Amino acid sequence: MKHKKILVSAAAAAVVVLVAAGYGLYAAGMHQGRKITTPLSSATANSDTGKKVLYWHDPMVPGQKFDKPGKSPFMDMQLVPVYAHGGGDGADGADGAGGGKVNISPRVQQNLGIRTAEVTRGNLTSAVVAVGSVAYNERDVVSMQARSNGFLERLFVRAPLDPVRKGQALAQLYVPEWIAAQEEYLSVRRMEGNGLETLLDGARQRMRLVGMTDEQIRLVESSGKVQARLTIVAPISGVVSELTVREGMTVMAGAPMFKINGLGTIWINADIPESVSAQVRPGNAVEARTPALQGMVFKGKVNAILPDVNATTRTLKARIELANPTGQLVPGMFAMLNLYPATRKNLLLIPTEAVIQTGTRSLVMVAQGEGKFLPVEVEVGSETNGQTEIRKGLEVGQKVVVSGQFLVDSEASLKGAETRMSPMNAPMSGMDAPTPANATVAQTGKGTGPMHRGQGKVESINKEEITISHGPIPTLQWGPMTMGFKLPASGLPHNVAVGDTVVFEIRPIKDGAFEISSIKPLNTNDAAKKPMGAAQ
Repeated sequence: MKHKKILVSAAAAAVVVLVAAGYGLYAAGMHQGRKITTPLSSATANSDTGKKVLYWHDPMVPGQKFDKPGKSPFMDMQLVPVYAHGGGDGADGADGAGGGKVNISPRVQQNLGIRTAEVTRGNLTSAVVAVGSVAYNERDVVSMQARSNGFLERLFVRAPLDPVRKGQALAQLYVPEWIAAQEEYLSVRRMEGNGLETLLDGARQRMRLVGMTDEQIRLVESSGKVQARLTIVAPISGVVSELTVREGMTVMAGAPMFKINGLGTIWINADIPESVSAQVRPGNAVEARTPALQGMVFKGKVNAILPDVNATTRTLKARIELANPTGQLVPGMFAMLNLYPATRKNLLLIPTEAVIQTGTRSLVMVAQGEGKFLPVEVEVGSETNGQTEIRKGLEVGQKVVVSGQFLVDSEASLKGAETRMSPMNAPMSGMDAPTPANATVAQTGKGTGPMHRGQGKVESINKEEITISHGPIPTLQWGPMTMGFKLPASGLPHNVAVGDTVVFEIRPIKDGAFEISSIKPLNTNDAAKKPMGAAQ
């Protein structure tokens, strides 16, 4: 029996010890929880970075400030701290600093894969790519006509586009008018006496008048015979592009017979985009390639820029002349061209990938050191081989972001870089707080908006805002927090002071913040009648 009592006493003592230990752990946990959840003052030191935190905010609604970290009531994201020197939280992202700057810690830069390149001076040899079609060189063409009335007895070229060589016979004509002129000349030569030179000169002149050439006249003189038939030969090599006669026809003086186009040089009529036409000048070197002749490169130069713009394609015609000694390039072939304008020297150059095109302007992110980045608007020029000319906005030696510039932060978004990177109180049009279904819509003062009711303790009052540690506001889905509200236009009631427990109504304003609509001290009876945070 005595041993049984001892065992009971020991068990009771053990229970007491366990209870005491559990209570001690519970008290320690509560103490630590109070330290974590106790509202922070307006300036708090971050133990991880050693930097002084001024407040937390949602980068998408920078006008609203919070005294402690947590989830944003506006967006599905965590609040971001703002430090005393304007820097952002290196662990969670980058935060807008004064003057449009963005701060990013080295660790986050590495995670985002941010790379920079230096602005340099150099030469830019651009290449303009264009397409075109092969055409005859209209300066290498001969048109042949009948010099006298006659009959076409023989035709040696039977079809258009037949190739011909220089000196090749094309046709044979019988010209009756030539017979009389030649017989007159030969008759004068057979005469004897003095003073016949004048008669011979007159006979030669008559042969010229009927259309005979000096070569044909010399043939009559050397042979002493009448040449009744004329053989027409090709004056150049090429192709017969036009054939307007047939064997047996009667031809009249001045009638067209043949048109021969040379193929020693050809033209390519290239379509140059209007946007780059200023870079192309007569004399620029050209390389041409055609699918019909794989592996062959034809070199030439720009002969002329035609003063005409195609209204449909917005292109100019550039006439390019190429040597064609083998005759492989023929009219109608498709050609791909690389035009090389003169090298431009001593230009500001940056990698093309660093330029952010927004549609209306061009931006680059300039690295300023110590994790600071600034969006700068630039004026760009020509671009080639991954390099872009900068005409205005940068200087030699500056560093620009070439990789990761789209991930810097929402503060550097393309559409709002200047707006959201401006000081924190900059207006943000259209960025109002969410409107719950049970919120009261009221119209007071200058604006309209949903009205929300809350209860809390006044922490501080200044000329522009009042800071309240309030309880939950269900209509905004807010938990307890300490935050500042803009004072009403009429000012605060005289009976509201720091330390008072108040009931207040707020409404959203255009800059993303909230304004006090009404406020009054809370007495005991009011507290008993209405639960804290009830919606109006």
